[in-house]
Amino acid sequence: MNDPDDANQPAPRAAGRPGVGDQPVALFLPCAAGAEPLLVDEVGRILGADTQLQVDRGGLQVMTDALGAMRLNLESRLAQRVLWPLAHGAYENEQDLYALARTVAWGDWITPAQTFRIDTSAQRSPLHSLNFATLRVKDAVCDVIRDATGERPSIDTRFPDLPLTLHLSPTHATLYADTSGEALFKRGWRDAQGLKGEAPLKETLAAAMLAAAGWQGRAEDGPLFDPCCGAGTIAIEAAQIACAIAPGLQRRFAFEKMLPFRAHQNSWSRLKDAARARQHAPEVQIFAGDVSFRMTDFAQRNADRAGVAHAIEFKTADALQRMPPAPSGLMVINPPYGERIAPMGSRGGERIHPADRGQPRPTREGFEGGGSPTEFFSQLASHWKRHYAGWTAWVLSPDMKLPQALRLKENRRVPMWNGPIECRLFRFELIAGSARGKPDAD
Repeated sequence: MNDPDDANQPAPRAAGRPGVGDQPVALFLPCAAGAEPLLVDEVGRILGADTQLQVDRGGLQVMTDALGAMRLNLESRLAQRVLWPLAHGAYENEQDLYALARTVAWGDWITPAQTFRIDTSAQRSPLHSLNFATLRVKDAVCDVIRDATGERPSIDTRFPDLPLTLHLSPTHATLYADTSGEALFKRGWRDAQGLKGEAPLKETLAAAMLAAAGWQGRAEDGPLFDPCCGAGTIAIEAAQIACAIAPGLQRRFAFEKMLPFRAHQNSWSRLKDAARARQHAPEVQIFAGDVSFRMTDFAQRNADRAGVAHAIEFKTADALQRMPPAPSGLMVINPPYGERIAPMGSRGGERIHPADRGQPRPTREGFEGGGSPTEFFSQLASHWKRHYAGWTAWVLSPDMKLPQALRLKENRRVPMWNGPIECRLFRFELIAGSARGKPDAD
């Protein structure tokens, strides 16, 4: 996670004062690298265009209060978490971290009967052991509570009442309360068991792809189509946008158990009620499909749990053969691996993202049953040229030479990161026969 990391960054306001949560503080919203401008626009829609914010590497600082933090957790599709600042300062050793953590009025955040957890991340920290750094901050929290009450809270590594995040830069430490708890890409609808061999696209990245494409689910945006849908993440995210379903409506958040937010329970209930009341039937058509019957069935069940099965038309079909579901529209695609690009009826391998096998970067190997990747993309481009004139395709890929493989000229490429993997979201205007144009600079 990237956070403010030097003395020139604005330090968080101190927490732990009476009425904590009532005054604005500089929340930090981490996001996927490359999605910062999209998150700026989203925060403006959620909190208002006059919201004070600052763009940092890998996220935004946003000035807002407890109500704004709740609203961001409920409504943001692009942020990874909503972090509440507690302390910020220079450090040289673990004792400095202990002293910094003792400046927080922990009695305003946790009781001895509650639990907490500390997650530590670092960028070029001079400390030899992050575990020891974490232990010293834990000691500070417990010592402050024990000095005030005679008792100390406990650690819960799975479901703490107060999840804390400590970030260490080379010179400064920042301590946050993680108001989200679980990462925000966990919308609450995905099957916890998943599908063996499936490495699904994260919902936050799917939302970033749709935002970059300018698709907001309005009638004027036109139909949306993912012909290689896999687990259905892109189509489901699009359907929730089209139906005005808040991304956080099906899950719980850490702030619901935090002391400073207890005074805002009625406001939280009203936010959720308003989110439910605004839901509506989609104004646009959303289509999705996959060459694998089991993937299409899996995606259908995911859509049902997400409450948008009525808004998506799924069909098991080969992307190299499927005809356009509408005269024109927008395709948004994360190209697949293995069996999901194999011709119908042939056997292929599982779709396993190389990053999930410990490899540092993805490769184009493993197109079992479907020929080489070059052959697949060449056939896909030919199919698009013959049948998809008038459509626009947005394709996410770590392969910077994808346009050459497709034999198409992109007219835009948007840098995006799929976790640690650098990608580009390529935009292709599809016309019969060929596509020409000059790409915008990165």
